[in-house]
Amino acid sequence: MKNRSKKYFEDFIPGKVVTIGTYSVTSEEITEYAKRWDPQPVHIDPDAAKKSNFGGLIACGSHVFAISVRLIVAQNPQVAVIAVLGCDKVRFTHPVRPGDILTLHIECMETHPSRSKADRGVVRNKVTLINQNGEQVLSYNDTILVLKRTL
Repeated sequence: MKNRSKKYFEDFIPGKVVTIGTYSVTSEEITEYAKRWDPQPVHIDPDAAKKSNFGGLIACGSHVFAISVRLIVAQNPQVAVIAVLGCDKVRFTHPVRPGDILTLHIECMETHPSRSKADRGVVRNKVTLINQNGEQVLSYNDTILVLKRTL
């Protein structure tokens, strides 16, 4: 992995929205992931999926969530994250299908310095994944512990 600049606690500004990147979803990836982690017919069997309420193959929720994490980790500048403290209000609002191109948006909701350690702070974000048609497919709030640039 290339050396990348870092995004520190001080760089998070409540209200600021950042667009991270895109990810293209394939039917092969959907079925491969689901066969291992969520082997339901709507995720692994195109014929059965066509007969379902969804009318075709869709990605399972954990796969969609994993795509969001992959985009977050790959961003530049990379966040100087110490740990993810939690994810709340996870919503899968529209199915992800083969051929979808997903774009990740992160809105900083709030920040506060750590009360116990001066070298870090807590950041709460709203994470949203949107498909090529502008439809939200995933949203959640994450809380992360991030290093400060300076003391």
